[in-house]
This record gives sequence, structure tokens and C-alpha cells, in this order.
Amino acid sequence: MTPEAVTTGGSHHSAPSRLPSSARRPRRRTTVLLACIAAVSALVAAPTAVADDQESASPYAFPKVKAPSGARVIEVKQLDERSADLLIASPAMGADMPVRVILPRSWSATSKRTFPTVYLLQGASDDYTSWTRETDIEQLASDNDAIIVTPEGGRAGFYTDWFNGGAKGGPKWETFHTLELPQILESAYKANKRRALIGLSEGGLGALNYAGRHPGKYAYAASFSGVVDIEEQATRTGIYITCAREGIDAIKLWGHPADQSHVWEAHNPARHPERLRGVKVHLSAASGMPGGLEASFDPFAGLLEGPTWTPNVRFANSLREEGVDVTSNFHTTGTHAWPYWQRELHLVWPGVLKALRVSR
Repeated sequence: MTPEAVTTGGSHHSAPSRLPSSARRPRRRTTVLLACIAAVSALVAAPTAVADDQESASPYAFPKVKAPSGARVIEVKQLDERSADLLIASPAMGADMPVRVILPRSWSATSKRTFPTVYLLQGASDDYTSWTRETDIEQLASDNDAIIVTPEGGRAGFYTDWFNGGAKGGPKWETFHTLELPQILESAYKANKRRALIGLSEGGLGALNYAGRHPGKYAYAASFSGVVDIEEQATRTGIYITCAREGIDAIKLWGHPADQSHVWEAHNPARHPERLRGVKVHLSAASGMPGGLEASFDPFAGLLEGPTWTPNVRFANSLREEGVDVTSNFHTTGTHAWPYWQRELHLVWPGVLKALRVSR
């Protein structure tokens, strides 16, 4: 019914009572008109009410929040109902850092329940989207009650607060990942203090160092084709090559190997296997020989993987000697490539859930 009809009905309803009965008949039509108006008004209002209800009924939320450390979420780009890219203004980094967060299905903004967190750490020359781009982690974890987080790690950040010649300032990757980010997730995203780390290549170094250097903070740490001994000559050369390729002075990471040997030692998992007592650890590496999972054999990926074998086997043995609960997969074939890391992700996933006490 149009506004004009409403106006017309109103004028008939306000007609004087002295009119003849024939003239007062529109009063009945007016009653009908008013009923129609009410019905139409209800119909017009209904979609808005439904939309509001639907919006408020959604259990997922990605709030902008400030952590006690001063880090704060300044932008949210929602990817779907349960996942979003957060942009975090990080004092430790002196920059705005992207982080991808995937909430579990059972997450609710109105619930008091909290959830464990699985941090996935990227390798060198890549970014925070790599795990969701190259693996099926979203599908794998879709029915598990854990928050999945893939933070930016830099193309050659090496998961450390850079020494920078002893000068203050960033980047401070370790502080960003182990202090600022957990505070944000715990303050507004219902994360609890049960945490797991899975890293590949350079990210494997991050997983082992974070778990070892922050006792009691992580229940699980897995390293796929990871850097486990930064003082080994072949590994150190690889670090220098990686940094050079990304335009970074490798000396900024931990200083000069001779002059700042104590800094290198402090950030070398192989030097401190005892730090990982109480953490469930998993190590994997391959020989570098073709394994059939890649579309075609990449000799460079083979050359990258081969040198990871011996240091990882040696580190696994030293962990066991220190009483660390460690599992390992050392594959006779396989290269430094995503198909093998995808396979390893599926192999370790039940152990991740067990360490986090996730029942499903």
C-alpha cells in the first residue's frame, strides 16, 4: 500500500460524524486500510529484524584489541566466517605485521570457553599465507577445537630478536611471536595457554627455539626439514646465502660468529637440548633424493634438503639422552618441498592434538 493510500484513508477516518450513513461507509474501509497498513509495516520491518538477528547470532568475531605489551589489532580483513587476516601494530617490530587466524567451529564470542593454539611458522623467502596456500591445514583442523595461527615471519627473519650490533631496536621477531601475539589472542580471541608450534625449514628453528627459550609456554614443537644447529658450517653458510638473497646482512641476526659466539650459542637448539624437557618434540628430515610426491624432481630442493638429515638425526639423539619426549621421521627419499611437509603435517597431527589435550 502506498503512502498516498494511507493519507486518503486517514482523511476518510477523520470525516465529520454528521455526514449521512452512505458517506460514513468508508469508515469500514478505513479499518481495513489500517489493518493493511499494520500488516505492511510489519512486513517491511521484518527483514531488518531478521538481518539483525542473523548478525548477532553469528558466533564468530575478530575484534580490534590492544594487548598489555602495546601491540594492537588495527585492521581486520575477514576471509570467511571463521578466518581473517589481522594487521597488528607491533612495538617489537616497529611495523604493522599480518597474521592469519582460523577459529574453531565451536568458538563463540559469547562463550567463556577457551581454546589451545597451533602456531604454524613459515620458511625463508615466503610469507604468512604459505601454510594455507600450500597445505590443507584448514580442512585438517576443521573439526578440531584449536585456534590455527600463521604469523608473518619475514623472508629471512630467523625467528629471533636481531642483535643489530648490540643496538636497541627491531626487528624483534621472537618478542612479537612469543609475547605480543599470544597476549592479543588471549585477551580477545579466547586462546588459552596450551600452545603448539610447527615450523618448516627456517620455521623449524623458530619452533625449537621458542619452545626451548620459553619454558612452560609451549606443549609441542615440530620441526620439518628444520635448522637445528646454526653453528654447523654448512648450515651457517646456508643462513648467509639466504640472507644475501633477501638483501639482509646476516651479521645483524646474532652478531659475528667469533665476537658474539655467546649469542649464537644462546640461539642454537643443538647446544641446549635440555631446554626442551617437558615439551613433546617431533623432528623430520629427508635425504634429498626424489620421493615421488613432487610433480617433477627439483635438484635445488634436493640440495637444500640433504644437509638437514645429519644435524636432525644428531639432535634427535641428544634430545633422547636428555630425557626429552621426541619422535622423528627421517625419510630415505624426499626433498625440501611442500608435498613432503604436507605429508608430515598429517603424520604429526594426532600428536599435536594429544599434546594440546584436544579431544576432537
